[in-house]
Amino acid sequence: MNYNDFEGIVSSERLARYLKACNGDKRKAMILYRYNLHASEAMYSIISCFEIALRNAIDRHMTTHFGNDWLRDSILNGGIFNLPILHKTRDIINCAYQRVQRGTGYTHPKLLAEMEFGIWKYMFSPVQYRQSGNNLLKIFPNKPRSSRQAQYNRSTIFNELDRINSLRNRIAHHEPICFVSGTSDFDSTYIETTYQKAITLFNWLGIDAKSYLFGLDHVRKACDRIKSLKDNP
Repeated sequence: MNYNDFEGIVSSERLARYLKACNGDKRKAMILYRYNLHASEAMYSIISCFEIALRNAIDRHMTTHFGNDWLRDSILNGGIFNLPILHKTRDIINCAYQRVQRGTGYTHPKLLAEMEFGIWKYMFSPVQYRQSGNNLLKIFPNKPRSSRQAQYNRSTIFNELDRINSLRNRIAHHEPICFVSGTSDFDSTYIETTYQKAITLFNWLGIDAKSYLFGLDHVRKACDRIKSLKDNP
């Protein structure tokens, strides 16, 4: 496909950053656009696998402490998340609960599947963490111990999850992930850094990431394509 046809489909506004990054080389801009999509696809697979692993680890922990219907019960009268300060969390869970009720009816697995990544991230924010028993870090049995030099606490986990969630949202909203923040320069640093955070958290969860992601992990290959394009102007 020639550039004009490609631009007519994608839009000149969306391609402008790619074109600038490639110094006006239209062919190279189209290649970079496609390489960004390859990287987005590869990372989304990793993040999806991580989200499922994280969700299930949190669910097992919460089920043990609060019962089989802990998520639904959390927003009922007296529920752990039924507090004015947690109205956003409560509303998100309640809306999801209403959706499954209007569908085929409530079950805990159905409600769990309705939750987005942000719910699990905010389980490590101060109030949700306290309301959940102040011990959710136990789902990370291989997490390093905190020291004077480095802290590995609730805040650490929240911040790491926030970075992964940010990349996930960029992909979901069709935003590029191959650019250096605030510039039109491109490289794979953002992708590789976030990828490594996910792999580290898999390991902290006690999951062998290499085995779990066998046949699914194409992130390095996608990053190598971006690097090759940058190194061969």
